[in-house]
Amino acid sequence: MTDVLPYSADQLRFCQTLPKIELHAHLNGSIRESTIRELAEKQGLSPETLRFLSKTGTRSLPEGFKLFAVIHTITTTHAILTRITREVVEDCADDNIVHLELRTTPKARPEHGMTKASYCDAVLAGLQQYISTQESTGHRPISTGLILSIDRRETAAQAQETVDLAIRLGRHQVIGIDLSGDPTLNSWHDWSSALNKARQHGLKITLHAAEVYAPEETEHMLQFRPDRLGHMCCLSPSLEQQLFSTKIPVELCLSSNVITASVKGFPDHHFLPFYKAGHPVVLCTDDQGVFQTSLSKEYAIAAQAFQLTEDDLWTLVLRSVDYTFLSKAAKAELTDLMQRRRHALSVAKQS
Repeated sequence: MTDVLPYSADQLRFCQTLPKIELHAHLNGSIRESTIRELAEKQGLSPETLRFLSKTGTRSLPEGFKLFAVIHTITTTHAILTRITREVVEDCADDNIVHLELRTTPKARPEHGMTKASYCDAVLAGLQQYISTQESTGHRPISTGLILSIDRRETAAQAQETVDLAIRLGRHQVIGIDLSGDPTLNSWHDWSSALNKARQHGLKITLHAAEVYAPEETEHMLQFRPDRLGHMCCLSPSLEQQLFSTKIPVELCLSSNVITASVKGFPDHHFLPFYKAGHPVVLCTDDQGVFQTSLSKEYAIAAQAFQLTEDDLWTLVLRSVDYTFLSKAAKAELTDLMQRRRHALSVAKQS
């Protein structure tokens, strides 16, 4: 990563104790590096690729794209999808995340006997494996929800297929629909019909928006009024004010935006003007594996870059409950859990 702003060990330690909520995490971008290397070796990838996978430290944007290309060649079976899903949830739980909304694009790979439906079944099996393991050992599992993504490379018909799949699976298995992918590809109108259908069937909507400067598309997205927006890096002053008037929560991914050069550096990140304006924001990782980060690190970066106090950080995590795709009752339960954690940490600090 360029322009890294260090944070103190104390800041990171505190952020690791925070019960956090992750609302913008892509499955394939969150795989453990050790798992990627293991799968690559089993599939006989070239020595050069294996050396690349063994690299430590941060990755440039081109290296990140190269890593995604490798990931897509090794996550081709249902068993692997189930495994990586379970491991991502385990890693989030280890980082003291108490609620995770995980997103992925269902992929049809006939050459591997995989349909979009069987892809989703494999991911859902991974979520259930995690829950079953925790319950069998007497531990409380973190809460999870699955969001299905429409890739901007897909046609309108393919987008409809993903939405129809989410509707068939039901809200107890799929909580929302996402639009993501290369922001320079295709047009908002290609997916608006599918997104409207998703909304009509009670699915929540989150959109990757303004990753590049595209004012006409961004205005269409704001007029659509999704339940959340992701990134929102490239806005004109008028679009920023329009965003603020909507109060639509924004998923902000600090490391991702700096590494991909969507913003110059952490101090320049739009978190600060959004935060100062009182706009709803939630910190997220985007791709914790690719960008070699964690949600605790993202909070520590924010604490250092924007001079946030411990109380400020607590306010951020507690407010993020409202931006989840959970029911009102589940939000109340999650808030109660986090407040009890806060009280316990306060008591421990005083003793």
